[in-house]
Amino acid sequence: MQFMLLFSRQGKLRLQKWYVPLSDKEKKKITRELVQTVLARKPKMCSFLEWRDLKIVYKRYASLYFCCAIEDQDNELITLEIIHRYVELLDKYFGSVCELDIIFNFEKAYFILDEFLLGGEVQETSKKNVLKAIEQADLLQEETSSMFYAKEGL
Repeated sequence: MQFMLLFSRQGKLRLQKWYVPLSDKEKKKITRELVQTVLARKPKMCSFLEWRDLKIVYKRYASLYFCCAIEDQDNELITLEIIHRYVELLDKYFGSVCELDIIFNFEKAYFILDEFLLGGEVQETSKKNVLKAIEQADLLQEETSSMFYAKEGL
């Protein structure tokens, strides 16, 4: 996978993860072009499209589009499954995830993505293991925060 974008029906970018080195200018150009292309497609159209020398795989969940760019030889159905698995992980963590969860907890959305995908490849297939790692990180963060506040006398 080269990159993953999450954007709203209004075209607002909510999350982006790049697995290939590109300049900020190129990333913005790609994002603008892809968001326009995907939003212009009819709901009944296929979720796969050829774009430049890549394949774009996208899926809409409620008000968010999850869009991935993969190599020409990569499997589109596996990429759809990766998107779905990420949405399931977000759902489990946030309890029926919505766009506002991503907006206000974007660092958690990135953390979940990083526990699931590494370098554009699936790192962990087990939802239970991914959620356990996130839960452990949350506990560590809470312990660190409570130690800080106790030290500061707050």
